[in-house]
Amino acid sequence: MNLNKAILIGRITKDPEVKTTPGGISVARISMATNRVYKNKQGEKQEQSQFHNCVAFGRTAEIIGQFATKGQEVAIEGRIETRSYDKKDGSRGYITEIIIENFQMGSKPGGVKKEEKAEDIPVIEDGVDIKDIPF
Repeated sequence: MNLNKAILIGRITKDPEVKTTPGGISVARISMATNRVYKNKQGEKQEQSQFHNCVAFGRTAEIIGQFATKGQEVAIEGRIETRSYDKKDGSRGYITEIIIENFQMGSKPGGVKKEEKAEDIPVIEDGVDIKDIPF
């Protein structure tokens, strides 16, 4: 049996980048940070941050581009993919990304704005028909 599943809860580190492919598919890229708090051998509290590159496609990408902002909490479920690319210097580069399958946005850095309630932000799950989304 094989399983490739990543579940992350953290904060977006910069505003999403949304582009459209030549075929008309929206692609959103976000960077998010997750933190781990632990005690070292001396019993002192330590904090370690990890940064994750995340990519969404289609309607999910459009919603991320419309609603997500830097500093916002987000929960992401997806799969881990590593791809290669050619660098400008001609060498081969590699990047590992989380391909977003499901996500949910939490509070923004200053909390939810008065005109925007948390329940108004849609949760998109893989396989949901776009016609079922209420906008």
